[in-house]
Formats: sequence, structure tokens, C-alpha cells
Amino acid sequence: MSRAHNAGRRRFLRVFGSATGALIVGLPALAWTPDQLLGQRLVRLNAYVRIEPDGTTVIGARDPEVGQGIRTAEARILAEELDADWNKVIVEPLDLGVTAVNGEPHWTLGHQIASGSTSVPAAWNDLRTVGAAARALLVGAAAARWQVPPASLRTARGVVISADGRKLGYGALAADAAKLQPASAPPALKSPSQFALVGQDTGDVDARDIVTGRQHFASDEWLGDTLVAVIARCPFPGGTLARVDDKAALQLQGVKNVMSIPAPDNNDPLGTRQLAAGVAVLATDTWTALQAVAALKIEWKRGKQAALGDDALAKAAQQAFAAAPTQVVRHDGDFAATDKHARHHFDAEYRVATVAHADLEPPSALVKIDDQSAVLIAPTQNPRAAFAVVQRLTGLDPGQIQVKLPRTGGGFGRFLESDYIAEAVLLANAVKRPIKVLWTRADAFAHDTYRPFSIHRLQACADRRRKLTGWSHHIASTSRLAGREQRARWWLSEMHPDDLPAGLLGNLDYAWYALDAALPRGTYRASSHAVNAFATECFIDEIAHTLKQDPLALRLALLGAPRKLPYRGHGGPVLDTGRLTEVLKLAADAIDWKRHHPDGHGFGLACHFTFGGYVAHAVEMSMQGSRLVIHNVVCAADIGRVVNPLGARAALAGATLDAFSTALRQSITVKDGQVQQRGYKDYPLATMAQMPHAVQVILVPSQEAPAGAFAMGFPSAAPALANAIFAGTTVRVRQLPIWPELMRLL
Repeated sequence: MSRAHNAGRRRFLRVFGSATGALIVGLPALAWTPDQLLGQRLVRLNAYVRIEPDGTTVIGARDPEVGQGIRTAEARILAEELDADWNKVIVEPLDLGVTAVNGEPHWTLGHQIASGSTSVPAAWNDLRTVGAAARALLVGAAAARWQVPPASLRTARGVVISADGRKLGYGALAADAAKLQPASAPPALKSPSQFALVGQDTGDVDARDIVTGRQHFASDEWLGDTLVAVIARCPFPGGTLARVDDKAALQLQGVKNVMSIPAPDNNDPLGTRQLAAGVAVLATDTWTALQAVAALKIEWKRGKQAALGDDALAKAAQQAFAAAPTQVVRHDGDFAATDKHARHHFDAEYRVATVAHADLEPPSALVKIDDQSAVLIAPTQNPRAAFAVVQRLTGLDPGQIQVKLPRTGGGFGRFLESDYIAEAVLLANAVKRPIKVLWTRADAFAHDTYRPFSIHRLQACADRRRKLTGWSHHIASTSRLAGREQRARWWLSEMHPDDLPAGLLGNLDYAWYALDAALPRGTYRASSHAVNAFATECFIDEIAHTLKQDPLALRLALLGAPRKLPYRGHGGPVLDTGRLTEVLKLAADAIDWKRHHPDGHGFGLACHFTFGGYVAHAVEMSMQGSRLVIHNVVCAADIGRVVNPLGARAALAGATLDAFSTALRQSITVKDGQVQQRGYKDYPLATMAQMPHAVQVILVPSQEAPAGAFAMGFPSAAPALANAIFAGTTVRVRQLPIWPELMRLL
């Protein structure tokens, strides 16, 4: 559930002026704890917007920026209602907003997490309200100065304008506006027809700093007399340290200490504790720490459960399917009876590999702790979870902990975890000096929270008229909730009971089977939607081919007349089949689906509903010898009202390319209980030459509330590519990664 402000309730706006005459405006957040919503209470003012006397408008971006463009989008939302001059706007990241009330943390900035494409939807009403309230104060200050009714004034680009043409800039009004009392009722918001910034393209506010090298990322930060910590971690999940010889390491100049890190306490949820036992070298600089780690002589003791590779997990899945499911997720009608009497029967099995996040920026954490305070600077998508780790390990009061949110070089779910933060806090607590834990690229691959492995067993049936009448989808997977939730809840991250074709067919059977595995798992871009859509959309394509139907026509017939289906979970409460039909048609039309296809060229389609967004992909490919050429790609998306179309198109195109790269060649392998990948050399991300020159993104104009963009373009891209490969080669690949199996079958 969203922890954002409820714009429909009475607000208590807080306003004050600074010593320089600036107007500072913010909103109190809901006073809630992670476990219980307590109600609305004024806790502490946190400024989202500051207007300086020179007219500069500083807007605070509350959500972590991991490359999704949220700083830009949030600033545009607020600046729109403020009627700010975008050329005079400066965007600054805000720290985690937290204060103590009766010893408990209370979050003063509302939503602060980068996950599930939730940031823009959560910010939409919050930041519009802040901007409109600030604009009302500035108008009120101008009205008092001119002795005219506020209703007679209007605003535009940082200026208040009277009916007779007089103008006052926001900077000139800031000091007077700061002295006014805000209205008790929520401020009036603009009509969408009045929007001047929302819906218009704009570049990323950090773009210049990024391309010129001035942008600071989390791993660039530093505090005073910090020691660098590099850690040798046990390569065996659940393993422990048997012995260590650190004599050679301690002889290196600059090495201050060698410390052991205990094996994680399994009573703490996965992601909130260190992932592995380790030996940490603390040194004055990174190079020395790396050399000292290389000089350590370590013996590890294996854990009770060995890590398994995907082949072993596939065998375990077959055994699991032979027994009763761990969870019956949805059961409509009677699929078994319908299938028994059907004219046409279909079945297929799909396999999806374990994959790593492969973020450009590896994990790091900079921590400074004393008896009275703690400061954390780290790449994080979930600062509240990071805060909780610091508080648990230090015992400090919530008001004594500061969590800073620098820009992060990628995320994709890896930085929803706080294991690397726990390592830094443990070390800083022990040595009473600031500690910066740095992970190498090899560390990041060997100790990731991987996307779960899964096997998908699908069946379907059709009647004499070749109309689908039943559907069964059974999944065996290594749930990412293992180690985080009770076993009875593991299925929740792996299957969604209302995902299509649920609601479209009267006979449907969804079931999930648990696979136990030692490797830690976590959230990945688009989560289980990314893998479930691959199986579902490829299976639909197989059915169409068997029935000698056009894949587009079959999908449209299955979706049927536009209607709203109940949808439980993130993205609901409804799924609008009409919106999915629209993007499917747009993608097909844009790639000329109905025209004659050149010899050897394959065309593929797929669509999916993800986190409230509707996206379809169309792909044209061919094989030139042993080289896969992706000629054309279309991504059509309905993600509600779009705040920054340029940013949304970039997010959807980037997700498409990321999905292709992940689907073609990426997989984690295990040998002798250890992950084998150590870098991009043995975990091949796609090169520019292997990717299409462009992705055509079509955004559907919409009056619906924003739905985010970062995850939506991922799920339907891989199945559209796989379906195009079949159309162009007649080779049906039923597993990810695609490339090894394609080369074997061609």
C-alpha cells in the first residue's frame, strides 16, 4: 500500500521563511510506522520547494534516483503546479525523511523507495499539492501588495501577473509569502488543459553532470578519516570461516586491521543481514585493501545446503510437479474435464535461468557511527530498509540516524537489499571510525540476490471452432521470498492470480510449486512478470501456429470486448482489456504486421499488463548466418498520463534492450557449489552491435493517473523476440537464455 499523502483529506501546510528571505514550503507526511498506519499527524516540516529572493526555485526530489529519471519527473510535477520557470529550477536529492515520535521512526516525506515503478504514481498528488500551495501563497503575497483580490491574479513561469498587466517575480514575493498563513483547505489544482510542463519533453536534470563526469555516485562519497574495507566472502552459501592466515596482509603498509565477519543470523530476514561470512581488510586506501585481501590465506567450511545449478533445479522441478502443488493460486471452472472433451490440446514447458543484476555500480556503503549519531551514504533503492538495519545494529534513536541518497549507477532490484550496509555497520561499530565497504565486480556477481530460476508447465485446449476453452499454468520456482517470509507466502512473489488469461476463460488452473535452493534470491526488473510473460506469450504463439491462426487475431479474440477485470495486487484494482488491445494493435500496425514479410524475416508479438501499465512489443528479425539481426522493434505503451515523455520513452526503450540482453545470453552457472561468473567477460551483456539501432516507442495519450515506466517495457520484449525467431527460423526456443538453445537447434 502507498504511504504517500492522501490529497483528499484536510492538509496542514507548513510554511516558513529563511534568514535570506526564502520561501520554504513542505507537507507533513502520514505518521506511520512500517507495521501500522497510525493516522495523520504533524511530525516535522521537510521542504520540498524553496524559492530564493533571486527567483531560483530549489525542488527536493525524495525518491532514490537509480537511472529511472525520478528526480526530473518529481520536479516537473511540483514545478507544474507552482508555475515555476523551469530554467530557474535546481533539483536537489533529499535525505531519508525520518524523525522520532515516542522512540519510533516516523516518515516525514511519504514515499521514498525505487521499486515497482511506484515513485511517480505516489508523487502525483503529493507534489502537485505542495506546488499548488506554494503558488497560492505567492499569489496571496502579490494580492496583498497590490491590494487586489487573489482571484484576479494569474501566474506563469515564475511570475504573478495582475489583470492590468503588472508583474512580480516569485523571488520578489518570497519573503512576504513566507509570512502568510496557508489556507486550511487543500489548494486548487490545475486542470490538465492548463499543463505547461507535464506532458512535455525535457532532458534529465543530471544529464550534463553525468556526461561531463561531475555527477557524484554513491561509491564516490567520502567522510574524513575513513578506512576502506574490502571483504573476502565465503563462496559457499551458508558456509563459515574455518581458518585464516592474515600475517602477509597485516605486513602491508596502510593495512590497519583484519577482521572476521560472522555468518549471517538466519533469524533476520534475507536482505537485512550480510549474505555471507567473510574476512575484511581495513586499510587507508582501496588499492592497499585489495592487495591485502589477495594476500589472505583462507579456508572455508561449506554450508549445510549446497548451491545448485539450473540443471539440478530443473530435475527438482520435475519431481515437484509429480506431487501436489505448494499453492493453488487460482482455480476457475474445471480445466481437467474441459481438456478431456476438447477437440484441440496444447502443452509446452518453458525454462527460465537464474540471472544476476549486473549493475554498473557495485554495492558500497559509507558509514560513520558514534554514541550519538550515525550517517549512512550508500546506493539504495529502499532507504527505510537501510535505516532499519542501521538502527537494529546500533540501537540509536530514529532521530539520530541520517540516511543520504546519492545517485546510484543502476538498481534493477539489487539495491532494495541492505546486506552490504549491514557489513559496513558491523565494521564501523567495531573500530569506531568511518568505514567505506567497497565491493569488486567479482564480489557483485558471486554474492548477488539472483532472479529466481523457474520451470513453467502450460496446457490449453480449444473446441471444434478453434476457440480456447481452458488454460493451465503451473510454475516451479525458487521463490525470492524464501528467507524473507514464511513458506506459506512464498508463492506471492512468483504468480499473480489475476494475470491474463485469468478472467478471459471459464476454465483456468494456476498453481505454484516450491523449489528449495541455497543461492539467495531477490527482486529483479519487473519481478515475476518478466518470466511469466515469456511463458504465457510464447505459448499463445504456439497455439496460434498449431491452430493455423494469426497470432495477433488470436490475442485479440482472447481479449474480446473492452472490459475491466478485477486485478488483485500491485497495478490494480482493475485490468482494462481495452487498453491492452489498443497497444497490441498499435505495435502491430507500426511494424506493418499485415504486410508481406520478406523471406527469412520473422515477425513476433507479445503484450503484458505490469504494475498498472499496458505494453506490447512487435519485433522483426532475421538470421544472417550465425548472426541474429533485429531489424525493427516497436514498443507501444499506455502508462496513463506521462509526466516527461522523453524520459518515459527512454525508460521503455532501455527496458526493451535490457530485456533482449537478458534473454539472449545471460545466466548464472554453479560448479562445485560456487557461482562461476566473476565479471562481464563470463556474463555477456549484449553489445551495441547485437542490438537494434532504435526502438520505436509509441505512448498512448491518456487521462488516467500516471503508472510509472521503468519496469513496464521489460516483460513483453523477450517473448516478442522469441516469437519472431520462430517465425523467421521455425525453431521454437522454450528457454532463457535463448542463444545457446537457438545455436543448438539451428
